[in-house]
Formats: sequence, C-alpha cells, structure tokens
Amino acid sequence: MNIIIAGSGNVGRYLAKKLVKEGHDIVIIDTNKDILKEVESSYDLISLYGSCTSFSVLKEAGVANCDLFIAVTNSEDSNVLACVFAKKFGAKKTVARIDNMEYLSPVNKLSFINLGIDRLIYPEYIAAQEVVGVIKQTGTTEIFEFSGGKLTMFVIKVDENSPLRNLMLKNFSTLTTLRDFRIAAITRDFETIIPNGETILKTNDYIYIITLPEIMQELLAAIGISKLELHNIMILGGSRIGIRTSKFLESQLNIKLFEIDPEKSKKLVDMLPNTMVINSDGRNIDNLLDEGLEKADVFTAVTGDDETNILTCLMAKRYGVKKVIAEIENLDYIDVASRMGIDTIINKKLSTASMIYALTMKAEVAMIKCLTGTKAEVLEFIVSKDAIVTKNQLKDIKFPQGIIIGGIVRGNKSFIAMGDTQIRQGDSVVLFALPDAIGKISKYF
Repeated sequence: MNIIIAGSGNVGRYLAKKLVKEGHDIVIIDTNKDILKEVESSYDLISLYGSCTSFSVLKEAGVANCDLFIAVTNSEDSNVLACVFAKKFGAKKTVARIDNMEYLSPVNKLSFINLGIDRLIYPEYIAAQEVVGVIKQTGTTEIFEFSGGKLTMFVIKVDENSPLRNLMLKNFSTLTTLRDFRIAAITRDFETIIPNGETILKTNDYIYIITLPEIMQELLAAIGISKLELHNIMILGGSRIGIRTSKFLESQLNIKLFEIDPEKSKKLVDMLPNTMVINSDGRNIDNLLDEGLEKADVFTAVTGDDETNILTCLMAKRYGVKKVIAEIENLDYIDVASRMGIDTIINKKLSTASMIYALTMKAEVAMIKCLTGTKAEVLEFIVSKDAIVTKNQLKDIKFPQGIIIGGIVRGNKSFIAMGDTQIRQGDSVVLFALPDAIGKISKYF
C-alpha cells in the first residue's frame, strides 16, 4: 500500500517502523527537520518537510495515489483538516487523531465521515478504556474483548506461589476440568513463545489466555487468582487518561485524583463531580500516605512522565497496594518496569497503532491488538467467501509458524478452536501471531 503519515511523533514513528517492515511504501510529513532526518536514516521511507495541511506538500507526497492517509500530529485541527484535504485529492482512506471526546458520538462521527474522514482515533480514550478493563478484572494484567465481548483474552503473571509454576501445559487438567480456553502464548525473558503440551510454565512468565467470558472468573479461581473487592482507587495525574478513567468509574468507586497544578485542579473539580480532586504533588510519598495510600486497592499513575509513573507505582506497591497500573510511553522501559513489579502497563502508541494497523490488512480485520511486553499481536479476522481456512479442518491447514488460532465466534455462539474445527464464511476468528507470521496470515482469511 501507498501510505502517508502526517506527524513523526511517538505514534507516527512507531507506525512508520511497523508498516515499513510489512513492505508498505511510506511517506512521512512533519515540520521538524531534525526528527525527519532521524526517521529517514532509521527506516526505509521518504520524509517530506512541510505542513500536512499544505496543498503543495500533500501533492508532493503523492496523495492522489494514496491508499491510506494517517494524520497523527499533536494538533487535532491539523489532523482533521489534512484528512479532509487528502480525501478531496484522492486518498482512498483517511484516519485522524483527535483529542475531543465529543467527536466520537455517533451523530458527530457521521459528520466526519461525510467530510471524508473514515476513522477517528482518540488515544487517551482508548488507554482509559484499557485501564478500566484491568481495574474491573483485577486478577489480570491485561484484558481484551472480541466480537462485542463474545470472546475474551486476558494476561496473567506466574508468581512464586502460583499453582501454575513448573506446570507442564498438558497437565493443566489437574487444576481444572474447564476446557473452553486456549493458552495462546507465553512471554519469558523478552521472548514470546507459542506453547505446546510439553511447555513448562516458569516464575515470571506472562501467559496469554483466550476463553469464553462466562467461564473467566471460574478459570481464574482455578489457577489461584481471586477477584479483589474494590473500593478505593488512587489516580496520579489529571491527564486526559486520568480524567477519562475517573469519568468511567467515579459513580461506582471511591476515587482520589492527584493533580499538582492548582488551576487545573480547580477545573477538574467541576469536570469530575464524584471524584475527590486533590491539589498535591503525588510524587511525595507523605502526601499519598496522608490521603490513605495504604488503604487503596488500585493505584494508577498517568502523569505523562514515564519515570514518575514507574517510581510512584513502585512506592504504592511497597505500601501494600494490591494493583498498580502505569502509563509508560517509552517502549524500552516496558520490560524493565514489568520485572520491577508493576502489574499493568498502558501504552498509548501501541493502542493507537493497533486500530490504525487493522486498516492496512488485505483481509477484513475487526480488531488488532499490539500487546505490551511482547512483539506479538492478537488479531480478529472476519472470514470471507472461499477463504483458504474454509477448505479443510484446522489440523489440515498449513499455517505459517508463529500462528495459533484461539477462538471463533459464529453468530451468537463462541467456542475455542480445536484441530477438527471447520471454519465457515462469516466467522470471526481470533488468533495470536508472532511478527514474522503477521504479513503472511491475511491470505488465509
């Protein structure tokens, strides 16, 4: 595909790196010459200096032959306007990063579609949804739903006291009689493993499990993870993620939100009527203790500063908080932070890239999730007519190495894939794929 990316910030660079590896032709536009030089020297793409709302720049970038135009600059107005122009000049699909929740209402989304913008992406809203999902399922480090909640994938960590420690997967039946789940992958020592029956689980492994939502709690209980009773949540940072998380949860839980800026704190009081907004430096452990840190069930740090988020989460863990969640944008920090004991890591660029990347696949993709802590991805494909996967039972189809089929949704029914499963046209298929296999899998669906 011919793809133009407007904006070479964190999201733009991450997308460029990923899409170049997939063999797409990429042009990246930005007004920062230094960043463009760095990007062009690192990746096999074309960089173009200038404004993404300039007609001449868009034409020079080749927008008339563009299959996908992605606007992810720091300016919402520029992103929207650039997409409108790009569509008028011939771009087949356009995606705009936005910062306004109002735009995502169904009526307003239709207005943007009529303007020529095919997809709106609000990274902070996506990240806040992930935080809320993890808080509601406190025994997991990550949780994702597919096909409107008909299939669930969650991630757990094997600790020293876990019944999973030193367990061979073929002996999983000694823990539970449940069968409607699939261990799709394991992350161990910076490597991702597609397991088989002989795989032995080890301390500090992260396990990715696809299952039916109705048995999730029973499955968690069987492997020694009980759902925590939640009452008190602390959020550090009045960022967009902090605000959206509070809005999602403030009617159900006791929330204290710490914001160091006094003027912003005053605005947050009006925005969050059921949240206790505290104008205080949450980096100071005494301030957190004075506000009841030791009684908190969950501590979430979303200040926008990775170091602050990591350190405050570690302090919260030290004082007995059961669950800590940190926003970390530097991908190099993620593995280290996980090893240090942070339960869940949220990364906006991965969340945003997942949604955009789905538009580049040849097959119909309902969802892609780029996972934190691993290079692998979970994809949900909609099976087309006469697709290769419909020709034989799964055991007779030669998939690329690094692929494992997890679950299938057929109409209102969902089930875990087995060797004798026959996939049909219209099925939603959730699978786990390692990087080398991702570009090879579309043709099967």
